[in-house]
Amino acid sequence: MNIFNLLFTAFIFSFILFHSNALNVTHDSRSIIIDGNHRIILSGSIHYPRSTAQMWPDLIRKAKEGGLDAVETYVFWNAHEPARRLYDFSGNLDLIRFLKTIQDQGLYAILRIGPYTCAEWNYGGFPVWLHNMPGVSLRTKNDIFMNEMKNFTTLIVDMVKKEKLFASQGGNIILAQVENEYGNVMEPYGDEGKSYINWCAQMADSLDIGVPWIMCQQAAPPKPMLETCNGWYCDEYKPKDPNTPKLWTENWTGWFKSWGGADPFRTTEDLAYSVARFFQKGGTLQNYYMYHGGTNFGRTSGGPYITTTYDYNAPLDEYGNLNQPKWGHLKQLHDVLHSIEYILTNGNVKNEKLSNLVMATIYQTKEKSSCFLSNTNTKIDANVNFGGINYFVPAWSISILPDCREEAYNTAKVSSQTSLMVKKLNKAEDEPSSLKWMWRPELIESTSVQGRGDVSVNKIVDQKDMANDASDYLWYMTSIDVAKDDPMLNGTVTLCVNDTGHVLHAFFNGEYIGSQWSKYGNNNVTYVFERNIKPSPGKNLISLLSVTVGLKNYGPMFDLVGAGITSPIELVLNKNDVKDLSSNKWTYKVGLNGISNKFFDTDCASKSSSKWVSDPISVDRNFTWYKTTFKAPLGNKPVVVDLLGLGKGMAWVNGHSLGRYWPSYIADKQLCKTETCDYRGRYSDSKCVSKCGEPTQRWYHVPRSFLKDGENTLVLFEEFGGNPSGIQFQTVEIGSVCINTHEGKEVELSCQDRPISKIKFASFGSPQGVCGSFDKSESDSEVDALSILEKECLGKESCSFKITEDKFGRPSCEVKKLAVEAVCEDFTF
Repeated sequence: MNIFNLLFTAFIFSFILFHSNALNVTHDSRSIIIDGNHRIILSGSIHYPRSTAQMWPDLIRKAKEGGLDAVETYVFWNAHEPARRLYDFSGNLDLIRFLKTIQDQGLYAILRIGPYTCAEWNYGGFPVWLHNMPGVSLRTKNDIFMNEMKNFTTLIVDMVKKEKLFASQGGNIILAQVENEYGNVMEPYGDEGKSYINWCAQMADSLDIGVPWIMCQQAAPPKPMLETCNGWYCDEYKPKDPNTPKLWTENWTGWFKSWGGADPFRTTEDLAYSVARFFQKGGTLQNYYMYHGGTNFGRTSGGPYITTTYDYNAPLDEYGNLNQPKWGHLKQLHDVLHSIEYILTNGNVKNEKLSNLVMATIYQTKEKSSCFLSNTNTKIDANVNFGGINYFVPAWSISILPDCREEAYNTAKVSSQTSLMVKKLNKAEDEPSSLKWMWRPELIESTSVQGRGDVSVNKIVDQKDMANDASDYLWYMTSIDVAKDDPMLNGTVTLCVNDTGHVLHAFFNGEYIGSQWSKYGNNNVTYVFERNIKPSPGKNLISLLSVTVGLKNYGPMFDLVGAGITSPIELVLNKNDVKDLSSNKWTYKVGLNGISNKFFDTDCASKSSSKWVSDPISVDRNFTWYKTTFKAPLGNKPVVVDLLGLGKGMAWVNGHSLGRYWPSYIADKQLCKTETCDYRGRYSDSKCVSKCGEPTQRWYHVPRSFLKDGENTLVLFEEFGGNPSGIQFQTVEIGSVCINTHEGKEVELSCQDRPISKIKFASFGSPQGVCGSFDKSESDSEVDALSILEKECLGKESCSFKITEDKFGRPSCEVKKLAVEAVCEDFTF
């Protein structure tokens, strides 16, 4: 059968599988049982709103090619119901289209309805209007909240049922989730929390979806809910109910990033170790969080202070590229695990201690055995004899022997290529010089000078309550009357403003007097803004612009954590005479003029083009709008815009929000450690971080679907003051590819859809360094490996070969490795 027939047969099988009769999904203590077949499930999280609908088929195809059985997603309540009973399932919020795209690829789906998500998403996925309903209390026994939660959960379930997407209807959804990580925060809610979680289970079960419900991080949940584990490692986790299979809903493939934070990095070896260890110790379902992280478009990032990028160091990067070697090494692991699935779910299990370091786990049926050899020591490699055969098991690694004799995979022996991604200039035009900028000021006179607003009350109001999450921006304005004989006219007067840890810009009598924001690691801590002011006789206006940077999304009663300015606001005379302004008449205005009037919308912007100034361009000016037009980069590679030189603000392309930008926020230099990143030992979010002392985020994703043929428009709102003259659009591509692995491995070098143009380095023996900076050693083979690979690989998009002494000669070292770096051709259009 030729390859076309094989692919066609696979497509037809997948189509029939998920477009036919109902699937019976149950479980035992060892497996998920689908129509009588005992399965282990390898899954990955892809959040549909963090990409675009045009990206979904490619992302899901790569997930399938990577060896996944299922795709998991949250459902984001505040995205779908931004105002009560007004729903949005359009564009990248088209949940049904996303689920059907998964189905069309022949993959299962896991639907985490929540509807609380966490997910570093704004307000944990809750709509702020919910918080502002009179008498409501979130995530506890409260009729108002539970009625709203039931309404939304039922809405989602009914939509999915209508399309027959649950496995019980012949669809591909095999599991659904209600609530999320409540067990982590349940204690402060007391008995009301226990009643609430029991209600969640009853409500979910009553919806009769025909597949199991799960509750993650909820030990011993109410029946019939299944509990699951989240974390970097879940091998030691055991469900309280011995009849519940071992389910891991979030294996964190890296970590999220915060403004001021360094780049997280979880090594490929450690991630693979965590997965192999989980299945060695009886795991049933493992889900990568994230498999593709994506982008926090618009105002969706939470935190506060979560960045616009949500790359998460996942197997697919923010733009959808393969993150190699992570994607490839995990694919190999998935293939091996699938090959022994029957034995894992049906075999008897026993453990055999081989040394102080290494344990063998044997799964055995009447027909066959499969084995795991695990070395949990963080420093010492092990040479062991098992079944009369010698094995080398590196520290903090696991070898899998499908037949208990030949090693098919070791988590620390990475043979997949490493891809070095590079940013390429926009070849459609000569940027940045080709970009012609226009600008206009944000009109703040009505607020900073005149104090005009929408509503006035005699107290300080939390920003969530006043703005209802309609905008990041909220003006707080009040005035003070100063008599001619008031001591403030001759003394030192300090304005003191308490803020909840976001951003504050302050004006006094229309003059800008300063800004303040939280430093990295302190963005949940209230700070005090202090500036000296000089009152004048008569009326004096205090105008404070509060700016949220994502609402808190996690923790017990996180919904009650304040946002914006908080009491007290004081005037302090000569450091001791305090006047509290908290009970003054405060006037509030939500948003900014330019956002309300949609300066970023190309249609609206064209109607008011006469108000944009082209010459000269004002730079380093806060509260300023900038606009330019550009040509889309040629080709089909992912596009980013380099915003280095700007301060903080928001960006739009053709009216589509790219999210918040803040390239002026530099990652704390003290976060990075001097020692080399070592995969061995338990991972944490502070391990192996990088790019300290650099902008937290410099490049921002511009999905191809946002771009048009011909002229495109970029609009920026600059809040702090910056210079747009260096901005340029670039593409993200593979620059070079490397392998660095042991003798005996079959390896592949691939530039994907571009030819290999140069073999930059090749040596067999004990070459030193890493991809991009290899060096030969004295013990390397004298055979010219570079010439061999030039003949085999140049001009090809990929080339495969086996690493042997016959091919590359005999080096003088004991451990023999081949290191290669190949350059991918740079296309000209």
